[in-house]
Amino acid sequence: MASRFDILLKTYATMQRYRQIMFVLLKYGFEDLIVTLGVEEFLGRKWSPLRKKMENRVAYLARAARIRMALQELGPTFVKMGQALSTRSDMLPEDILAELIHLQDQVPSFPVDEVKRIIERELGHSCQELFASFDVTPLAAGSIGQVHRARLKDGSEVVIKVQRPGIRRKILVDLEIIHHLAGLMERHLELGQVHKPTAIVDEFSRTLTKELDYFVEAANIDRFNALFSDHPHIYVHRLYREHSSRHVLTLEYIKGHRPSNVEGLKMAGLNPTEIAARGAHLLMEQVFKHGFFHADPHPGNLLIMEKNVICFLDFGMVGRIDRDSREQFAELLAHVVARDEVRTADVLLKLTHSHSLVDRLLLEREISELIDQYLYRPLKELELGPMIRAMMDLTVRHDLRIPASFFLLIKSLTQIEDLGRNLSPDFDFSTQLAPFIRELLMQRYKPQRVARQVYDTLGDLIYLLREVPGELRELLKQARGGKFKIELEHLGLKPLRGTMEKVSNRISSAIVLGSLIVGSSVIVHSGVPPKWHDIPVIGLAGYLISMVMGFSLLRSIMKS
Repeated sequence: MASRFDILLKTYATMQRYRQIMFVLLKYGFEDLIVTLGVEEFLGRKWSPLRKKMENRVAYLARAARIRMALQELGPTFVKMGQALSTRSDMLPEDILAELIHLQDQVPSFPVDEVKRIIERELGHSCQELFASFDVTPLAAGSIGQVHRARLKDGSEVVIKVQRPGIRRKILVDLEIIHHLAGLMERHLELGQVHKPTAIVDEFSRTLTKELDYFVEAANIDRFNALFSDHPHIYVHRLYREHSSRHVLTLEYIKGHRPSNVEGLKMAGLNPTEIAARGAHLLMEQVFKHGFFHADPHPGNLLIMEKNVICFLDFGMVGRIDRDSREQFAELLAHVVARDEVRTADVLLKLTHSHSLVDRLLLEREISELIDQYLYRPLKELELGPMIRAMMDLTVRHDLRIPASFFLLIKSLTQIEDLGRNLSPDFDFSTQLAPFIRELLMQRYKPQRVARQVYDTLGDLIYLLREVPGELRELLKQARGGKFKIELEHLGLKPLRGTMEKVSNRISSAIVLGSLIVGSSVIVHSGVPPKWHDIPVIGLAGYLISMVMGFSLLRSIMKS
């Protein structure tokens, strides 16, 4: 259990960080958001003069650019939050999404002495005992970890990923603040009530917390290795578990070429067109065959080796999608390509959920318009990413909620399609996707699959027939004994309750104000001492208090 001092220290650190976040928001012109959420008190007494000083500093910048710059300055947690939101075309407009895509971790490296101290603390041996050589210059410095090259005692070339000191505490404080802000958005912003930002933050927190544990990434590498160790077109780097811990990860050093450098690939005798096709094929295999895929396949996380073999790097972010979901996603794409808006609407409604009644005819008409816009064009001009994003926009208009796992899938598909088009202008993603969709849909009707489903259904039916009489008997027994209870939960009353509380508070304040004025008037006319200029002091004080209360009540009414 945490000591009282630890709790106070955490509270102080949280409040200081909260104030810093408010200053950054004010700096980039988001005073309206600060006031709407009611958190201006975190800025202290300097709120008013600071507002006047900064109001024109970034006025010339577009709002989307200011959002990106603010997230960049707020640090790793907010940068990663922005990167995660860059896939949410269902929530954010196109100009903000375009800015969030360019968010990058721009952090300086931390001292090599600190790197060595962390390695020695985590692995229990000195660097001289662990490595034959250690490069003091980092290969890369990210928001969570820093990477150094080294050589093991047996001569193996490795890279060592070391977590930044204190980063876990900083991120957990930021996540606590973000969650609080998300709750305020749900209460004060109409957009927050629609998209439920607290649920989005909860999902983001789980993902980011896993990234802080290198054992999770090690497990992802092991699973990826088990799935693709014998694959001829993919290489999985080796993990050195004896040189790894929760905050240190030691991996095989891979020599290869970045896929973003097309000319460099050609000079090395590699084939960009074949690499584009292989990259798409490998991601499709991960998604539709295994339901376990690399969720961030941008060019910085890929290396191209000899014979166009692809090596995926950085398994801190992976996606998982169950068999039913990937079959429904494949069915959705198949019906879109077949230009069948009725069945597309059927699958879309199965994939999503909604708290309101959906206008089915309007949904089908908008799907038909989307199909006309994206599919009646040459195949080489067909872009899957924009089409899927347009489908996400359509779900927002009809208040349809998509499972969080699909956003990682959409992000990965879009990134690999963009990479393919960069490698080869004639790259056609649909030709890579089609065989996997056909195979996945055909699996539904295989005799073994149908027989297993029938067997499982019969088993569930037999269990239900066996258990229902006993459950019904217990229910009737409770009803006879007067212990039968029904719980009702009212949904959608929270905004109304808040409004009613405000109204009742103002009525109560008005009653108290009126009573105070009447009472003060009686005291003034009665001439009760002590007096000031022949006016009873108690009555005068009552008038002053009434004036302050009146202005305060009027201000709250005008503000709302």
